[in-house]
Amino acid sequence: MASETSVSGKKETFSIGLVQTACVADREHNLATAFDGVRQAASRGAQIVCLQELFTSEYFCQREDSALFDLAEPVPGRSTTAASALAKELGIALVVPIFERRAPGLFHNSAVVFDATGERLGMYRKMHIPDDPHFYEKFYFTPGDLGFQAFETRFARIGVLICWDQWYPEAARLTALRGAEVVFYPTAIGWLAADKNNPDEGLAQLDAWQTIQRSHAIANGVYVAAANRVGHEGPAAAGVDFWGRSFVCDPLGRVMVEASAAAGDVLIATCDRTVLENQRRGWPFLRDRRIDSYAGIDRRFLDTPWP
Repeated sequence: MASETSVSGKKETFSIGLVQTACVADREHNLATAFDGVRQAASRGAQIVCLQELFTSEYFCQREDSALFDLAEPVPGRSTTAASALAKELGIALVVPIFERRAPGLFHNSAVVFDATGERLGMYRKMHIPDDPHFYEKFYFTPGDLGFQAFETRFARIGVLICWDQWYPEAARLTALRGAEVVFYPTAIGWLAADKNNPDEGLAQLDAWQTIQRSHAIANGVYVAAANRVGHEGPAAAGVDFWGRSFVCDPLGRVMVEASAAAGDVLIATCDRTVLENQRRGWPFLRDRRIDSYAGIDRRFLDTPWP
C-alpha cells in the first residue's frame, strides 16, 4: 500500500478544480454562476479551485472604451471579499482573477489567491499584455510589477499566470523555480470569426494553445491547469467564440481532464506528488540547466555580439 505522505512530508495527493463559465452583461449573474461552480468543485473534493480570467464580466477588451474602466474594483473589494468568505466557508484555497483598480488611472489584470482560512496569501498581476484585434488589453492594463510567484496554500504550493502569459516559457520556468507544484492559467481565449471559419488555421491555433501549456508541464515537471471561458461574446457576425476546453495536464503533458467546448463546466483532477517526484527524477531538467550559459536571455533580441 502506498504511503499517505510523499518525500516532502505532505500528503501524496491534492485535488484541484477549474470553473468554466459563459459570461453575460449582468455582473451579479456572473459572480453567482462562478461561485456556484466553486461550490460544485468543493463538493466533489476539490481543495484548490481556480476561476477564469475576468470572470465577473464579459470580455470587455474587444474594444477600447474608457467607460469600461468602471468595471474595475480595488483589492480588497466586493468580489474578493465575497471570495475570501467563500474560501473560508468551504475550507478551500481559491484563485480569483480580478480587474484590479490600483489607483486612479492605474489598472491591472490580476489574480488574488486565498487560503482555506480566507486569508489573502497574495496577488499576481499579469505580466504579458497583448494588443491584437478584439484583445486590446494594453488600453486597459498596466503590466504586472510583482514578478513571478508561488503561493503556499494549505494543500499545495501553487503558481498563477494569466492567459497571454501562457505562451512564454520564461514565465512558467520562473514560476516553477519558485517551487510551484501546479501552475494555474486563468484564461480568456478563442477564435475570431475569420479564424474559426478557416478550419486549418482555427484548429492549428487551438492545438498550439494546448500544446504550449502541455510543454510547460513537461519542461518544468509540474501540473498545469488552464481555466478558460466559453461561449460567443460580441456582435453575432464578429466578436470572439471562446474555446472553453479548460484542461489539466500532468507533468508528462498528458491531458487528465478537459471541459466542454460549448457550455459551462467544472473540472476536478487529483495531483500526485509521487508523480511529480518520479518525473523530475527521470527527466531532471532543473538539474541539467546550464545557468552559467544563459547570458542574454534578459535581452529583447541578440542582434549585437554577446557578450
